[in-house]
Amino acid sequence: MTSSHSNKAALRGEPSYVWRAGQERRLRMIRTAAGERCRGIVFENGVGLGAYLSRLAQDARQAIGLDVELERTRETHQHVKQVICGVGEHLPFPSNSFDLMLSNEVLEHVQDDHQAVYEMVRTLKPGGRLVLFCPNRGYPFETHGIYWRGKYHFGNIPLVNYLPRKWRDQLAPHVQVYTRRDLQKRFAGLPVRFIERGIIFGAYDNIIARKPTLGKILRVILQFLEKTPLQVFGLSHFWVVEKNNNENSNE
Repeated sequence: MTSSHSNKAALRGEPSYVWRAGQERRLRMIRTAAGERCRGIVFENGVGLGAYLSRLAQDARQAIGLDVELERTRETHQHVKQVICGVGEHLPFPSNSFDLMLSNEVLEHVQDDHQAVYEMVRTLKPGGRLVLFCPNRGYPFETHGIYWRGKYHFGNIPLVNYLPRKWRDQLAPHVQVYTRRDLQKRFAGLPVRFIERGIIFGAYDNIIARKPTLGKILRVILQFLEKTPLQVFGLSHFWVVEKNNNENSNE
């Protein structure tokens, strides 16, 4: 892995390169959460290489993607026609534009996540829904790597997110991580209601590829825990947020 590629992976995350069980599961969750909104105007904020949006576009009246990496938007044009380069804090669209919005493991990478959430809500139509996945601080591993003595170390680093916030942020200044309360604060005062606020585990496709039996057992056990209080140790928050038909906030 080159230095420039490592730096981009640290700052922006890595998009889905291979479509496997984990991606398929999230797509089902997105479609279930969206309902008929899948047939309207769909927007993905942080489109990556378009793996999700290209599939959502099959049913959508219009599908639009945005990514901060210009090279990715060029590649994504192979799968989705309308892709632009931009940042989540300043979405170049009018208010009340989208029926469905997807933000899949992107919020943690923006410079100002309060502003990014505001922009997503602003550009949703009344009755439109945001499907949001982002890292859970309760997960025992920091999946975005850490910086140690000025050098970036890629990989799943244990227990980093359990450190006091000040120490954790010194090791992982390149990426945010969220408790339920943290996310609640990002939506404070905005005209939304919460349809679903859960925490999910991963699909562990990499483990299954190396050790199929062990990996499949692990997947079954951990995804079962999503239905229990132990979901607090899950990989990602899964929130479904609907914009109110009036301008009353959720507070």
